[in-house]
Amino acid sequence: MSAYFHLKPSGTQYMFNLKGGNGEVVLTSERYTTKQSAEGGIASVKVNSPHDARYDRRSNSAGSPYFVLKAANGEIIGTSEAYSSTAARDGGIAWVKANAPTAPTRE
Repeated sequence: MSAYFHLKPSGTQYMFNLKGGNGEVVLTSERYTTKQSAEGGIASVKVNSPHDARYDRRSNSAGSPYFVLKAANGEIIGTSEAYSSTAARDGGIAWVKANAPTAPTRE
């Protein structure tokens, strides 16, 4: 099984996760008020994920590296999990670049 977007309800809203073939979450969306908006977020990830300039490489308060993926307008469209090292984070970015553009959506 390869990468896929898991679109799901979250309370009264919707969100999605980009998951690897092992089922591990690589990227998590913000919450959207409608399913249609969440589907638009998935489309935005597919369009923006190949572009390195759309990634902000960050560290959380504990010092663990993570990244956010932004749309052309600067809005965050996905946030990664925390990684154990900057090399692991950069590997996660490379994986998203390679897999997100063609990943199918599942509910």
